Amino acid sequence: MKGQSYIILALVFALIVAIFAVINVDPVEVNYLFGTGNAPLILVILISALMGGIITAAVGGVRLLRMQREVKALKKSTNESSRSHSSKKEETLANSDTGRAHSETNSYPKQ
Repeated sequence: MKGQSYIILALVFALIVAIFAVINVDPVEVNYLFGTGNAPLILVILISALMGGIITAAVGGVRLLRMQREVKALKKSTNESSRSHSSKKEETLANSDTGRAHSETNSYPKQ
């Protein structure tokens, strides 16, 4: 349901941008870093919206990769910790069993 709401909101936003762009078809002067040029306002609006989406997706992708690395590192740390904990527990159980067996053999009276 959550994914569907994002898709619906994205479609509504795209529709609003498209309507806004179609209304504004007049040519405008665009200043680039290396010069100027004329372009229809519809193209300027659509390209700007597209670039915003691409930049947002790129930033989101970088965050996703960082989170995936962090999850992987935490899982590895948790696995190592649980292995260490289980080996210490086994060692403790083995020592307590050996100690109990040793104390039981010494506790019987000699005959």
